[in-house]
Amino acid sequence: MKKLISFLLAAIFAAGYGTTAFAQADNMTKIVYIPTEAASAAAIVNSDSFVDKTADETNFDLPCKAALLMDESTGQILYAKNADEQLPIASITKVMTMLLVFEALDSGKIKLQDTVPITAHAYSMGGSQIWLEPGEIFTVHELLKAVAVSSANDAAVALAEFVGGSESVFCDMMNTRAKELGMESTYFVNACGLDAPGHLSTANDVAIMSRELMKHEKVFEYTTIWMDYLRNGATQLVNTNKMLHSYTGTTGLKTGTTGGAGVCITATAKRNDLSLIAVVLGSASGDERFAAAKKLLDFGFSNFESKMFPSIEDYPENITVRYGVQKTVPLAYNLPKKLLFLKGASSKLESRITLPQHIEAPVEKGTQIGSVDLYSSGEKIREYSITVAETAERITFKKAFSILLDALTGC
Repeated sequence: MKKLISFLLAAIFAAGYGTTAFAQADNMTKIVYIPTEAASAAAIVNSDSFVDKTADETNFDLPCKAALLMDESTGQILYAKNADEQLPIASITKVMTMLLVFEALDSGKIKLQDTVPITAHAYSMGGSQIWLEPGEIFTVHELLKAVAVSSANDAAVALAEFVGGSESVFCDMMNTRAKELGMESTYFVNACGLDAPGHLSTANDVAIMSRELMKHEKVFEYTTIWMDYLRNGATQLVNTNKMLHSYTGTTGLKTGTTGGAGVCITATAKRNDLSLIAVVLGSASGDERFAAAKKLLDFGFSNFESKMFPSIEDYPENITVRYGVQKTVPLAYNLPKKLLFLKGASSKLESRITLPQHIEAPVEKGTQIGSVDLYSSGEKIREYSITVAETAERITFKKAFSILLDALTGC
């Protein structure tokens, strides 16, 4: 208690009388860290691309109505053909259906082993299906497997009803989530992708929702299944994505075929640290669809590389505050996890921290006070902000006296 009172009295004196006595130049302290292969301990909140050059149909064309290639880590578009043209997307719709199911799982709203009763509405779905019967009981896990592997329309609608209460409510959830993700040209009428008036999306929007689904890494446990069974072996599931057996690194994600949409795919693959999303809409055949997806992925893997951000060891977690209610405040590092480059365009990556020795209150939360500078072969190529993670309130005579009074009355 004596120490607390002494500190508060000192704070009162500094706040009321001593501010000019402590006025010194705040020299910036540059701290250089040697990068290692270990992942950065700093907070990871975004990704970054150093790729400006992209390709389109003038560079090479594809046998489809629309296409797009995206780097999954950064969201950088590497190829585009009619990427903003609204088109039907068939069962690629189920990317959004699965996304909402995984988000419901993550929130604890549902569990993989929850049982789902099959309704007459789910039974009535046409197209690809696992022939669900009204009254049958399946788990969420089993229905997810049927959707991801066999693209079962009835299973997709059963999941939609389980999560949303009805398919129509679930479609409202799909459209709300699409807006939140910035999918400005997408509208869902159903949960499975059967042709319906107004049920449209774009290659760009498909890539956006595919990227969001890929954040739920457990989805790959389903999309990489080649063959499986339901009903104790009575129903065989075979993956509709033949790239699993023909393209190295394939991880998913979803095929689609209807009379209105043609033959489509959002194909995902990963090699080394580079993860790519290839969207192909409106091909005339399955062979053309897979050929187009492979050409996009080949282009990506041949021309680009992903590198981990140089790790920062023993980085400052807090900074000293002068004239503040608290002595220190925590720091937030706005750093990417991965960096995208043209192949061979970077070498000897390192990061350097620039911070003041202290800050002076008041400072609002989110204020930038320093930076992490990224260097390639000794040349600075990007700067990332270091911000204050909490507001640093300035101590005043009144505030300090109030704290002192509270401390005394609490004894």
